[in-house]
Order: sequence, then structure tokens, then C-alpha cells
Amino acid sequence: MGADHQSSVELTVSRQGELNSLRTWLDLAAIPGMHVRRVPGTPGPGEQGALDALTVLATSSGLVTAIRVLPQFLRARRSDLSVTVTVRGKKLTVDARNVEEVMPILERLLDE
Repeated sequence: MGADHQSSVELTVSRQGELNSLRTWLDLAAIPGMHVRRVPGTPGPGEQGALDALTVLATSSGLVTAIRVLPQFLRARRSDLSVTVTVRGKKLTVDARNVEEVMPILERLLDE
């Protein structure tokens, strides 16, 4: 992925009430060129509804920086909160207990 190429990731939270908090957290990170918007979730087969999500658009380095904000966000919340990150169709769930294992995988996916 080139340095100026814009890409996106989708972020969902296990507790929908934390979605705006995550958006604010990302906005406060002030990552140059990053755009965050709330989008309605898409129900899967057999589902009647889906949770809203955040779409984060930035360069690959901007997305890596945004993902690196997640551990601090999770640690500032209750331990049962998780964030699911979708990168090119691959979903990984990050929480306060697995952040050390999952973050390197996410960073590698974003660098591909």
C-alpha cells in the first residue's frame, strides 16, 4: 500500500453506547488526513439488524496510528469492552486482555 493511498478500516464496539466515545477518542488523536464517520451496520444472513460502526479513512500510516490508539481507549474503559477491527474483510477483536497479541497482527494487515 503506497504512502499516499487512502484505505479504510471499520470499527465496531461490543457495547454500542461506547461508539461515540471511540469516535471522540480518535478525533482527539488528531491524526493528519484521517476521516472518521459513523455508518449504519449491515445485517448478516439471517440477522434482523446490525450495530452501527465507524469507518476510518486514512493513509496506511494514518490507519496504523489510529489502531495504535485502541489500547489506551480500551484500558480507559471497563474490562469487558472490545473493539472489532475489519481490515480488507478480515475481522479481529481487540480487548484489554488480548491487546498485546492482536495489535501486531493488525499492524501487519494494514502494512500489506
